[in-house]
Amino acid sequence: MGVRLPAFQTLVDAHWRDVARLAHALAGPVDGDDVAQQAWTQALAAYPSLRSSTNLRGWLLTITHRCAMDVHRGRARRAVPHDDPAALTSGPAAPAADATLPDGPLWSSVAALPPRQREAVVLKYVADLDHPTIAAALGTSPAMSRRLVSDALATLRKDLP
Repeated sequence: MGVRLPAFQTLVDAHWRDVARLAHALAGPVDGDDVAQQAWTQALAAYPSLRSSTNLRGWLLTITHRCAMDVHRGRARRAVPHDDPAALTSGPAAPAADATLPDGPLWSSVAALPPRQREAVVLKYVADLDHPTIAAALGTSPAMSRRLVSDALATLRKDLP
């Protein structure tokens, strides 16, 4: 006897805002729509073979997180054209601000966090996920998820007035 799942459209209707919000928070305004679409496509493909229907929202947001990370990995491999290639060898460049977050002092501080802390904070406070779901999305334990969020909040408290 298989798991009785609701119609996929019911899932879309219930969670499309959460998926879109997380996709835009993690991938930015340019790639956010593409990430959300990719997440829905992957979810639709995997939906018929799903073994449990206990936390469908968490399952969708985990897929969205993984799609966003794929976009970031792709950006790192993509060539960036420059007018003056010689200027690139003149010394270490300052780290670029993360363009995937909104403007403002809070978001600038969030963008400056180490990547795993930033991801944990976005999953916790933008996607409103619990620590076991964050841990599953990041491939870590719930205790480490709590630690990442705690360390990020401590840094933000120290950096913000």
